[in-house]
Amino acid sequence: MRIAIVGATGMVGEVMLKVLAERNFPITELILVASEKSVGKQIEYKGTNYTVVGLQTAVDLKADIAIFSAGGETSLEWAPKFAAAGTTVIDNSSAWRMDPTKKLVVPEINASTLTKEDKIIANPNCSTIQMVLTLAPLHKKYNIKRIVVSTYQSITGTGVKAVKQLENEYAGIKDEMVYKYPIHRNAIPHCDSFEENGYTKEEMKLVRETQKILGDNTIAVTATAVRVPVVGGHSEAVNVEFTNDFDVNEVREILHHTDGVTVQDNIDTFTYPMPLYAEGKNDVFVGRIRRDESQPNTLNMWIVADNLRKGAATNTIQIAEYLIAAKLV
Repeated sequence: MRIAIVGATGMVGEVMLKVLAERNFPITELILVASEKSVGKQIEYKGTNYTVVGLQTAVDLKADIAIFSAGGETSLEWAPKFAAAGTTVIDNSSAWRMDPTKKLVVPEINASTLTKEDKIIANPNCSTIQMVLTLAPLHKKYNIKRIVVSTYQSITGTGVKAVKQLENEYAGIKDEMVYKYPIHRNAIPHCDSFEENGYTKEEMKLVRETQKILGDNTIAVTATAVRVPVVGGHSEAVNVEFTNDFDVNEVREILHHTDGVTVQDNIDTFTYPMPLYAEGKNDVFVGRIRRDESQPNTLNMWIVADNLRKGAATNTIQIAEYLIAAKLV
């Protein structure tokens, strides 16, 4: 299997290589791709050094699968070129997610919809993935009417420059700032740019992508996304109103048997999800599962995941694994 990683020198690209190695992904040829300024750079994978190549060179090499994590503009320009060369593209950016002709895939939920004709496949937003993975089995059982979600998002979602900003602020060093305000000892209610309705793009991704992945535009979603000085992963406080009533213990049991979800929910032992423990893990962790006593048929949950893993690298690699297993590439 010939695999290209586009954006191999970035933060997500580095995690992709770790996940590929951990999962013993079947690679006969690895093509590492980045922007022109990184061409020629050496990257080690499983004891072998690989030379980074440019985008056109990668297209010409005709990989079986190309996993993109290089930003929306790069994806819009280059994903069709890879696809035209016969390569199946799995894209991490927001470029193709809401394109009605493209599948938006969380493998545990809707990988079965993929076909050989799907040459550009969209990977959802990191905060969406962890929420819908937890909610999908509950939607099947109880039918979701409305979701209210507040996110507490890791600076790694912004990238390496944000991590550097936090480290500098810890050390008292004044340098380049990615955010408009200090992130150390702060919480910034501003993830991505603002849209005309006053919500940020990150907040609207949670609305639109949730409806698309769950295949139900009647689900009402409202979101507030906040950037916090955390490295290990994204956290979400999720309030879900169902059409049908539920039993909290049954909810825990359903989630316990959901692939990719780990339930951490025991207040007697102070067991609940935290980014401190989610970092470096591929599962989505859910806890603080309790009934909302203010209105009927409503549930509160706390959901945490490593946004660079299940929120990005791991999910795309799971899509690739499905394509191979289903003989779609």
